[in-house]
Amino acid sequence: MEKFALIVAGGSGTRMGTEIPKQFLELCGKVILMHSIERFNNYNANLKIVVVLPESQFDYWNDLCQKYQFKVPHQLVAGGHSRFQSVRNGLKQVSNDALVFIHDGVRPLVSSATIQHCEETAIAKGNALPVMPIVESIRELDSKGSKHVDRSRFRLVQTPQTFQSTLIKKAFEQVESPLFTDDASVCEAMGVEINLVDGNPENIKITQPHDLKIAEFLLTLLD
Repeated sequence: MEKFALIVAGGSGTRMGTEIPKQFLELCGKVILMHSIERFNNYNANLKIVVVLPESQFDYWNDLCQKYQFKVPHQLVAGGHSRFQSVRNGLKQVSNDALVFIHDGVRPLVSSATIQHCEETAIAKGNALPVMPIVESIRELDSKGSKHVDRSRFRLVQTPQTFQSTLIKKAFEQVESPLFTDDASVCEAMGVEINLVDGNPENIKITQPHDLKIAEFLLTLLD
């Protein structure tokens, strides 16, 4: 079975407060997106890596690869106007009857154990979604204010969301909906049961300046 890592990096620097898109910010001497790509290449050097970027950023990315002497083989694909469209574009490069990991480009700390959990479960059951339990109290907002809810019934969702490619490619033939907040929700809209696996707590999504500081600290501990 062929295996693909589809890494989606279409973000901007808006919430980060930078002019440089967040996936291109430096983290411990290397661009964030490079860390994310390397996580999958280190896990399995035979993975085919597809990186989805806005086409306007291709030249900038290629310049960064030269600057940092980044040589992990990968294919660039132009993203769309939404994450849904970007993933759909990337899936066109993925073979049928393959396994595909769909990963946020700004999650540079996914562990090999998480990737392995996803791979094994998706091969056996068709899909896998890495999640983490919620450790803080949460409240639900409604028209009357807010109310306490049982946190044990909820999970935080991570990536790579992993699928047998024929299944997820069919799911992305659906019309885009505001309810599609991630790849699992697209698949679930076809009536497919989603299988949860353990993620890793370090697998944070870098979106704000303090996330970058946390990631720097975690990389220092892990590497």
